[in-house]
Amino acid sequence: MREFSTPMSGPLASAPVTGNLTDDVVRNAAEAPEAGVFARRSPDSEEWLAVTAAEFLDQVRGVAKGLIAAGVGAGDRVALISRTRYEWTLFDYAIWFAGGVGVPVYETSSAEQLGWILHDSGAHAVVAESATHLSRIAEVRSDLEELRHVWSIADSAVDVLTRLGADIDDAELESRRTAAGPGDLATIIYTSGTTGRPKGCMLTHGNFMTELGVAVPELEELFTEDASTLLFLPLAHVFARVIQIGAVKARVRLGHSSDVTTLVRDLGQFRPTFVLAVPRVFEKIFNTASQNATAEGRGRIFDRAAEVAIAWSRGSDPAGGGKPSVAVRAQHAVFTRLVYGRIRAALGGRCVYAISGGAPLGERLGHFYRGIGLVVLEGYGLTETTAALTVNTPDAVKIGTVGRPLPGTSVRVADDGELLFAGGQVFHGYWGDPDATTEVLEPDGWFHTGDLGEIDDEGFVRITGRKKEILVTAGGKNVAPAVLEDRLRAHPLVDQCMVVGDGRPFIAALVTLDHEVVDSWARHHDKPVPSERRDGLAGVVDDPDLRAALDSAVEEANRAVSKAESIRKYAVLPVQWSEEGGQLTPSLKLKRDVVMREHRDDVAELYGT
Repeated sequence: MREFSTPMSGPLASAPVTGNLTDDVVRNAAEAPEAGVFARRSPDSEEWLAVTAAEFLDQVRGVAKGLIAAGVGAGDRVALISRTRYEWTLFDYAIWFAGGVGVPVYETSSAEQLGWILHDSGAHAVVAESATHLSRIAEVRSDLEELRHVWSIADSAVDVLTRLGADIDDAELESRRTAAGPGDLATIIYTSGTTGRPKGCMLTHGNFMTELGVAVPELEELFTEDASTLLFLPLAHVFARVIQIGAVKARVRLGHSSDVTTLVRDLGQFRPTFVLAVPRVFEKIFNTASQNATAEGRGRIFDRAAEVAIAWSRGSDPAGGGKPSVAVRAQHAVFTRLVYGRIRAALGGRCVYAISGGAPLGERLGHFYRGIGLVVLEGYGLTETTAALTVNTPDAVKIGTVGRPLPGTSVRVADDGELLFAGGQVFHGYWGDPDATTEVLEPDGWFHTGDLGEIDDEGFVRITGRKKEILVTAGGKNVAPAVLEDRLRAHPLVDQCMVVGDGRPFIAALVTLDHEVVDSWARHHDKPVPSERRDGLAGVVDDPDLRAALDSAVEEANRAVSKAESIRKYAVLPVQWSEEGGQLTPSLKLKRDVVMREHRDDVAELYGT
């Protein structure tokens, strides 16, 4: 059994024994009251307006007093359903100031999903963003005996609660704020639910304090005095939540963007120094840049620039000699002026680092981005581990891995290849579900991730698959679908894919196409544009030129595996899988059971059954 541990170091020499997450807000206001810790888009212009540390503390206190006046008690659960916006963060801290426990809910959740989370958590109150969310709550409220209050951000919830709490004195609020310690519950985050009912992960103030007490120093080149980041991932996801708390802790200027249609504009105006995203975002940026270049007649130049960026990055690795060749360096200098700046501009132009998580990025994309001047620091973690367990750091990057364990964290590879972790960020169990807790959490603190992986001699961890997703062919070959799916999804034409073959004679795949890229591809190849055709994508899925391009993508993906593991056949589906359609989770992971159920006939056709 292989094991690796990173010793605790830096400011957090041991687990925290006092304090809670609200201390950061109070400290910021005391040490730097005029510091612009947040930026909000002006409703009347494209200007971003600063919110100082002192102003934020005053607003949080006002809302927290309102929660107390409404009867929210210590330990009461308060649910929050909203898009990523400033008020989300404001309410998050206000709930903690009032001594409550936050229960984030994805704003896209259905009434049934919302009802389950509110019922299971025993939520006493809900803060909802819009009338749409209010209507979903109304659908299920008759079954929620514990729910006493519902407030709407759109209906001035901040002002309503601030006025309500005007008579609560400062001493009462301070007593409530300081009562919680590191061992007390801070939040219950429900898993995305790729299978079965979502389970509520209980995370304490100490879980977050441990995580960020080591992560912020490890990523100190990101969390600098003049740093800024724009959050656009859902704050209901632990990944974005940790960055939010880290930004507050380090006084990093934090902005919010809630509309994907304005994200490029927001990034250009906000100009963050680092961002966090899931791999699909990085794939889309690359694919869009490639298609735009092709549409402008510069496709070959872009392709060459991409290859040079990858070669430059590979050459910079110690394994590649530590220094790119003279020819690569010369070409890299030219493309830096002509091509790479345009791509970095999509993220605002100032980003030097990005953090990626939620799924594997892929080595090729990792090298490409480092080659254009944006180092993507890939990490690994789960909701149950308060986000990151491992991460590549600015001074220790090994592309293709998810980095080394954070200080104070240990990793172990079980006999069956499963990764186990132990550390102060590991959760305390599932809310109201001791049996499920026992299944994954050993008495001595080792957490079973369900992911398969390996550790190299330097302690870098590589994820090789998901234990429950391993396919076993009729011939007895074990196949990890993630390796093939990540490679195939990297092709510009491919939006999503799912590898199949459990109990079958060979491996196959279901593929969906990126509608925007296919439109651009069709125009470039003088073919009818799918979005303008009555039959849409159905009219192009069998196009021989498109199939030839996808054949090459499958061939490239198969290079990563043995012949027995390779994709032998694939079906192109004239549909898109989405969160709204129910095929993807909010973190863009495939719900395999849903896809298999909806496309049972397509799979059967692949195998002639």
